[in-house]
Amino acid sequence: MRLLASFLLILSTTAQAEIRDVPYHVLSERLDNRITFETLPQRPEPGFDLDHPLRSTGAWMGERFKGQSLTQRRSVSKIPHDALGQENAYRPLSIQAGPKNRNLSIAYHRGFGSNAVLPLGPEGFSNLSGRGEGALAVLFDTDQRSVGFRVHTDYAAPLGQKPDRGQITVYFMTRMGHLLETRVLSPDLGISDFGFETSDQRARIAGILMTNTDPGGIAIDDILFQIEMMLF
Repeated sequence: MRLLASFLLILSTTAQAEIRDVPYHVLSERLDNRITFETLPQRPEPGFDLDHPLRSTGAWMGERFKGQSLTQRRSVSKIPHDALGQENAYRPLSIQAGPKNRNLSIAYHRGFGSNAVLPLGPEGFSNLSGRGEGALAVLFDTDQRSVGFRVHTDYAAPLGQKPDRGQITVYFMTRMGHLLETRVLSPDLGISDFGFETSDQRARIAGILMTNTDPGGIAIDDILFQIEMMLF
């Protein structure tokens, strides 16, 4: 019995979550930097087609991290989406852009009322079915203990019928290229916001990667993180 109890204790400790939820509005007040994509002019969709990594103050963005691979999966509407194949990345963690017309686009998004990033999926920039179905990787200059972002999932549907909702998968990566934790999110229609922090309050999040299965694709805005050293 003692052996069994010890085994269960070890198992429960090992299974403890590395990442926990925290309200986005709390992080909005606590963290000092926000990626808003407003450095580019406001251009309606399809917006700007970016075939290279994107730099913002304190972070790089691209399709994935070097060493990772992408595969494809289909949403309920049969539209192909990017999915993560090889999870672990090269060390130290570094950003990798996608192929031509398959990396990122930035456009003025009516739902947000501002610019947002739409990761480009397998069908590419030139097709409506390719915008928002891709992967987005964000590499922070310094390790983070808290991150947050907002997503928009409510797109117009043919004949006024709204498609079934999909899910967003978020991969939290360490600086050494290892997967810290994976979270699967079920956003509401319209704008949803999410916030996360490490369970031990240590700065261990070097980057995040997001994929989705939303039939209409997703737009992402207002990515929160910290630049200045936190003293508390």
